Amino acid sequence: MAEAGGRQLRRPVTRADVARYAGVSTAVVSYVINNGPKPVALATADRVRRAIDVLGYRPNLSARALRSGLTRMLALVVSDISNPVFADHALQIQAEADKRGYALLMANAHGDPDIENSIIEDLISRQVDGLILASTGLHPERVRSLLHFGVATVVIDAATPVDGLPSLGCDAAEGSRAVVEHLVTAHGHAQIALVTGQGVPGTDLREQGWRTATRRVELMDGPIARRPCTRQGGYEAALHLLTGRNRPTAIFASSDLQGVGVLRAVQSLGLRVPDDVAVVSFDGTTESEFTSPPLTAARQPVSEMAIASVRTVLAGETPSNIHQTFPMSLVLRESCGCLPATVADPPAAVPSRRSR
Repeated sequence: MAEAGGRQLRRPVTRADVARYAGVSTAVVSYVINNGPKPVALATADRVRRAIDVLGYRPNLSARALRSGLTRMLALVVSDISNPVFADHALQIQAEADKRGYALLMANAHGDPDIENSIIEDLISRQVDGLILASTGLHPERVRSLLHFGVATVVIDAATPVDGLPSLGCDAAEGSRAVVEHLVTAHGHAQIALVTGQGVPGTDLREQGWRTATRRVELMDGPIARRPCTRQGGYEAALHLLTGRNRPTAIFASSDLQGVGVLRAVQSLGLRVPDDVAVVSFDGTTESEFTSPPLTAARQPVSEMAIASVRTVLAGETPSNIHQTFPMSLVLRESCGCLPATVADPPAAVPSRRSR
């Protein structure tokens, strides 16, 4: 063996080394490592595994990928990993990918479409077997690129169908309607404010659900505060709403992040939740369970959507005009005035075919 700097260099252990140590052919070693395609006697398989452990053999994944055409790797690209809803997605998707024998690479686009495009290009060059995108907004040219290179892709956290790619997301309008309607029917609130992001007014499905709930019972639209979808954004929005005229008796925050900020603002003004102001949110992440008081929320079915996203991207042949919609559940906690931890479970997911 060669030496560098006085230190002996050890060559990598090969499959042939394992075969010699175990007294079998390299084909038998391959069958044991890959669980087939031919069966191996239990005693022989144990001997091969013991040789692998003793020699410290590690399969050459690059060589395996060249032979099979598969890297056994999926990639998840999210717009903001600091958002707990994307962290929840990542954990569940990784667990599902692992069950199916795939490793998961994860990248954070920091809410920047240019960074997202660069990441996607890099992942394509690394020949991942599939992409799962929680996108900041895919440009048609990027979709064409994905289709051209034949990379199986699914878009998650999608409120509506994505032209050219399979997609999935929760029923945001219905989930928002349910949690806001609960404030009206169960707690008698007549002025419910909305804290939401800074997108185009009226286009967000959570805003539409909030408006539907109040108009069903002929309430006047409550005030709206549009701020970034962050804890700070929720804090600033709530301060604006609660120090102005006609202070609302309840606030619907369009994300758990904003909901956390709303709670802090309410308490910093010396008000009580839910006695002075009830607060509810959208997402239902673990963070919402540990606020003070815990947040009533429309909860996304993250586990079910994670399973569907991995299944969809591995299927490969899923039609691009399919959008899967998953119902949300209503988690009732103390922030609206309810007793702790009651959950209204939703029906099953509803796939919908987009007309082309």
